[in-house]
Amino acid sequence: MPALAATTDRVVTLLRECGAESIVHPGGTLLAHLQRVQARLAAWKARPALQLAGLCHAFYGTDGFPTALLPLDRRHDLAAVIGTEAESLVYLYAACDRKATYPALHRADAAFHDRFTGRSHVPGPQSRRDFTELSAANELDLAVIDSVFRDTWGPRLLALFTRLRHLLSTDAWLDCRTVLQAGPCSSA
Repeated sequence: MPALAATTDRVVTLLRECGAESIVHPGGTLLAHLQRVQARLAAWKARPALQLAGLCHAFYGTDGFPTALLPLDRRHDLAAVIGTEAESLVYLYAACDRKATYPALHRADAAFHDRFTGRSHVPGPQSRRDFTELSAANELDLAVIDSVFRDTWGPRLLALFTRLRHLLSTDAWLDCRTVLQAGPCSSA
């Protein structure tokens, strides 16, 4: 898919310009993490917009990783590179107040709480599936790269993704079960 490959190259260049290559993150750098998340989504056969969102999911920081590469008033700059659909997914992921959103996320009418604006809204079914798939790809990367993270958070994450199974692709759910059920003696 040449368009995805060319866009990915442009995004990696932008990530480097924004300093992602020098930001420490579990498993090396933020850039390496973002590339692994995109690769996991690609392995799950996610559509291009979701793969690009995976590569860019930390541009505005996240509830779990506050370092932002771009301020929110530059959303249009990211959208110009990855498209409005992918950028909207990046914003949805970055804006999610996890503590307020996760408990009811399995319900179709669950409100997403925006940590930037303080407002809530109910995203459509595709956005909810994309958010869940991206969340799984992100958390699984951390669990694979860091056994302490997996041992500490794996049971909670497995419980979360079990509740959200209906929003995950078959490949994502299988990966969740395989990685998160891995015990401390596993070589995952």
